[in-house]
Amino acid sequence: MAKKQSNFLAIAIMFFLFFMIAFVTNLCSPMATVVKQQFQASEFMGQVGNYANFIAYLLMGIPAGMLISKFGYKKVALAAVLVGILGIGLEFLSGQVGSYGVYVLGAFISGLCMCMLNTVVNPMLNILGGGGKRGNQLIQIGGSFNSAGAVIVYILMGALVGTVTENTSIADVTPALYLALVIFALAFVVLLFTKIDEPEQAPVQLNLISGALKHRHFALGALAIFLYMSVEVGTPTYMVSYLQSPEVGISMNVATLIAAVYWLMMFIGRMVGGAIGGKVSSRTMVGTVAAVACVLVVLGIFLPSSLRVEVPGIDWANLQVIWVPVPAGMAAFLLVGLCTSVMWGGIYNMAVEGLGKYTAAASGIFMTMVFGCAIMVAIQAALYDKVGLYSYFVPLACAVYILFYALVGSKPAKVAQE
Repeated sequence: MAKKQSNFLAIAIMFFLFFMIAFVTNLCSPMATVVKQQFQASEFMGQVGNYANFIAYLLMGIPAGMLISKFGYKKVALAAVLVGILGIGLEFLSGQVGSYGVYVLGAFISGLCMCMLNTVVNPMLNILGGGGKRGNQLIQIGGSFNSAGAVIVYILMGALVGTVTENTSIADVTPALYLALVIFALAFVVLLFTKIDEPEQAPVQLNLISGALKHRHFALGALAIFLYMSVEVGTPTYMVSYLQSPEVGISMNVATLIAAVYWLMMFIGRMVGGAIGGKVSSRTMVGTVAAVACVLVVLGIFLPSSLRVEVPGIDWANLQVIWVPVPAGMAAFLLVGLCTSVMWGGIYNMAVEGLGKYTAAASGIFMTMVFGCAIMVAIQAALYDKVGLYSYFVPLACAVYILFYALVGSKPAKVAQE
């Protein structure tokens, strides 16, 4: 009974950390509109905070795995929270002094924190669930908390900024940064006084890293995560920009309320994924949603902007649902959230299948590949400045690869014994 209670508490903490990861990470996307206005930046430059957040994964992914092997999951999580407080503190400072460089540095340091936390929560939930379908199920449920954090931050940012004007600045979103600091402080206290039974870890050495990469299904899965970030983050990010364009003419606060529905779709999808994850294989789940995502992105690109449909937004200030007419393609993009909802957990589950002693090293590599968001979202930003919605061919190509991985690349091949 004590063991079950210990596992329950550990799982609950991992879910809370999942929430934190999304709340802090997703500050950067709606913040881009504010940064563009304050510093008169292009779409590409406005998103630099996003790039910095995910480039941090490139530098911290493998070191985070090594830190876990040496110090354990709990100590690394505590250290990550302290790093996060520093990062958010710098973002807050940038609003007070009006410094673009301080903002980008804060976003980068926050990214280091998010990478460390991700390296903790994904393997821990998989281990606590015993791997397989149950491990996938816990990751999907944890992902629903992640999506809830994203929904809340989009709604909060839109409410704080309202309509973008020539005086809009980072200082306008100070309450969101205060809330992030409070969440970090609460997480630190809870973690500090909670006992977590951790699995024994072998030291992460270079031969373990190369050993993990010898497993074809893991190497292809790491690439799938690199590209997946484009589908998850690129889809709602540039939807916010498009909704505010003269062609559509929606204010930022309404645009972010609509974009929050994308993350609400992810929340719903992850709840469903968590409910059926113990019965449906990751391969079937990811293959199905990847195929649907390809269709939806194509519709989003090519449906005429003159064709309008009403989509919901949630006006939390007045506790009511609002309906806003938008181009039909935007409705298709919102539904992509249902598809991306189960991709992360499913890809991770398939990629680490059968890795044994290489799992810790593999988790570090896996987190490193999240920096793909910085690369792919930057490519999409550069294209968006030139070709608008045709820039969505970037996430479309990534979704096609994920479909290939689920159907073909995820099947483990025999590896010679060392």
